[in-house]
Amino acid sequence: MPIITVTADNFDEAVKNESKTVLLDFWASWCGPCQMISPIVEQVAQERDDITVGKINVDEQMELAQEFGITSIPTLVVIKNAKVVGQSVGLISKSEINELIDNAK
Repeated sequence: MPIITVTADNFDEAVKNESKTVLLDFWASWCGPCQMISPIVEQVAQERDDITVGKINVDEQMELAQEFGITSIPTLVVIKNAKVVGQSVGLISKSEINELIDNAK
């Protein structure tokens, strides 16, 4: 599945109204660990058709970052039925990302 760029404008459509589990990657271009986790998140998105993956640039979408209480990045948030069901802060491995998603179901 392609990764969606999530903004305040498309949040309801891309996340709240999505029937699949959603993995959100909160990131910024200047964040080294964000750059390291990005290809891992992309691999997970390509390998799993049971989830939707969205990326939120915290510099461009400050309201969304505040709404989710993001204070450190990268932060991965798992959402199911419009509710946060899992979260991880910092660089984690592909298996840990998959575990985060699977434990949230």
